[in-house]
Amino acid sequence: MLKKRIIPCLDIKNGRTVKGINFVNIRDAGDPIELGEFYAQQGADELVFLDITATKEERKTFVELVRDIAHHLNIPFTVGGGISSVEDVAPLLQAGADKISVNSLAVKDPGLINELVDAFGSQCIVVAIDARFVDNRWIVHTHGGSRPTERELFSWAKEVEQRGAGEILFTSMDHDGTKQGFAIKALKKLGNEVTIPIIASGGAGTMEHFDEVFQEGEADAALAASIFHFREIGIPELKDHLRKNDIEVR
Repeated sequence: MLKKRIIPCLDIKNGRTVKGINFVNIRDAGDPIELGEFYAQQGADELVFLDITATKEERKTFVELVRDIAHHLNIPFTVGGGISSVEDVAPLLQAGADKISVNSLAVKDPGLINELVDAFGSQCIVVAIDARFVDNRWIVHTHGGSRPTERELFSWAKEVEQRGAGEILFTSMDHDGTKQGFAIKALKKLGNEVTIPIIASGGAGTMEHFDEVFQEGEADAALAASIFHFREIGIPELKDHLRKNDIEVR
């Protein structure tokens, strides 16, 4: 079994790291490069940098920032936001990103996943899925969580896998920023529906939540933001806690 990964997520807006609750009420959380360096020193396994307004504002992810991040980091990182074509990806990988994440544009044009996989390989392509529980269904949302779609989480996840994506980053919009725990039932079902790795996102508040997401939710990696940004939980302490509970981490 692969060892579990701890992944801090840095949502970027206007070059700054920000954090919200349920995708709104955004507040500043610091400089992304300084935070990235700090997490690398702390023992984070990977980092995710998401330009959260790139799609809504029809901008491309800022390649210069990616280059700066790569210059300062020695751990793998994923970049997402506003990616709509193969041509968007090459500059990001050349600037130093290890993987790219697509979300809204993949929902609009699922063939984009195939094109990206053909051009760069599955290992480079993460599909992010933001979903909210509505009328007893997990409904996929796009554009920073602002637009509900006709797609349902589990069927979309299976299609994403069939199209060749290497990983799924699932964020429960209902749990995002609440610190009340991850969407365990949804994650467990997701793990039964697909075979590619799943990164769980949304709801981390305590070390016990990470126990739950790995043991009950069967996630391959757990992503969190505010608890790391505001120093509520340290990554070394978290990894020690998980090891004591017989959860193998990197």
